Amino acid sequence: MSTTRKALALSFLDRYSGLVIHTASSMVIARLLTPSQIGVYSVTMVLLGFVATFRDLGAGQYLVQNKALTEEKMRATWSVQLGLGLFFAALVLAAAAPVAGFYGEPQMVDIMLVLALNFAITPFSAYPYSWLVREMRFGSIAGMRFASALMHGATAIGLAWLGYGPISLAWANALSTVAAIVTVWLVARPSLPWKPIMRGIGDVISFGSKLTAASLLNTLAKGAPELLLGKLQNMTQAGLFSRGQGLVAMFQNLVLDAVNSVALPYFARQSREARDLGVSFLAAMELITGLGWAFFSAIALMAYPVIRILYGPQWDDAVDAARWLAVASAISTPAAICSSPLIGIGAINDVIKTTLLTTIATLAATAAGALSGLLALSQCLIAAAALTSALWMYTVRKHIPFTPGALLAAWGKSLLVAAGASAGSIAVILNWGWRPGDLFAATLIAGLGGALGALLMARLSGHQLWRETERLWSARFGKRPA
Repeated sequence: MSTTRKALALSFLDRYSGLVIHTASSMVIARLLTPSQIGVYSVTMVLLGFVATFRDLGAGQYLVQNKALTEEKMRATWSVQLGLGLFFAALVLAAAAPVAGFYGEPQMVDIMLVLALNFAITPFSAYPYSWLVREMRFGSIAGMRFASALMHGATAIGLAWLGYGPISLAWANALSTVAAIVTVWLVARPSLPWKPIMRGIGDVISFGSKLTAASLLNTLAKGAPELLLGKLQNMTQAGLFSRGQGLVAMFQNLVLDAVNSVALPYFARQSREARDLGVSFLAAMELITGLGWAFFSAIALMAYPVIRILYGPQWDDAVDAARWLAVASAISTPAAICSSPLIGIGAINDVIKTTLLTTIATLAATAAGALSGLLALSQCLIAAAALTSALWMYTVRKHIPFTPGALLAAWGKSLLVAAGASAGSIAVILNWGWRPGDLFAATLIAGLGGALGALLMARLSGHQLWRETERLWSARFGKRPA
């Protein structure tokens, strides 16, 4: 198995194990906390997400992509991460009372106090994490993230069970960071320079500030729906959106994060070695859209039984929103694989420009929809998703050579895979309607039928998904599947 495929396999293993833990804990938390309590925590996290984008000013990416990394540059990276972590911890402490007063939610104060602690200790995991990514030591990263996810789930469930409410999730975040710090030292034992330094900080900030600008815009676009619903409507609608968005975000957590974590160092290396990036990009695009469109078609069709099983009947009002959010996510899937290759080859200015334009489109759609409520907002995001994908495709073609015909061919294969993946869900709907009574039977039929249909169409179309399946089968059993 090639180094890149091994890295991807480990990265996917990391995400799969984390997804299992996250899904299991979410199922319990959804029954222990109310939509309003989830809404309070979600809005707080969105607000702090803006602060988190400045947490290291892109210092981690600076360490990953630097072509001539020295001890001085590593010390400068650590200095930036440590200084900003402590600064923003103090800022969150100071902002706790004013933010709680603005939303009229006293619970936000204690939540922000705990999350301030998390800001202070995060640099001690972020610095070695960036070094592990650069070295493509994804086995160590998987262990680090698994321990963190396990601690998060156990803490969140335990404290919520004891009646601590939404602050349970804040403590889960803080203790999961502690678990990551402990694990990285037990598993990876990185030999890193830790003495802070002033020299070289300017270079780190100069590079990272551009990435931070793009990250801030992404955070604004993702967080605006909950912020506006929480203010213009109520915390219950914000909580319902959070749960619906969390369902479709499983693809981000399971697939895109795994791919993009490898894509950045991979395309950076490809660029340094003057390789042809077009073939690699189209292969990644075909794989991501095939998996993504199959996943989102299933969510759009089977949102009711999935939400009922995962979260319980108190979240039924999130079902229709989840369907529209799945459609929007499917349309924006091609854009999701674009920024990492562009950052890897150094096209940061175009990343910022495109991110700015797509953020403006998303904010406009969010503002228009939030005035009418949850469902209207989810529908408005579809238009923003279409524009987002178009803009990113235009930007990528400026730097990575591929023909429109080759791109359309990749998308055509992925549409066939998505059609195959929808077969089981459509059969369920035709027999039992959109809200079947037997939740588990409906989900099982839709899931198994969808998986078989997707694989069948992948094989018939020669999709990249089938090629990767053949490679995995060959590596495991020494021969290709029949």
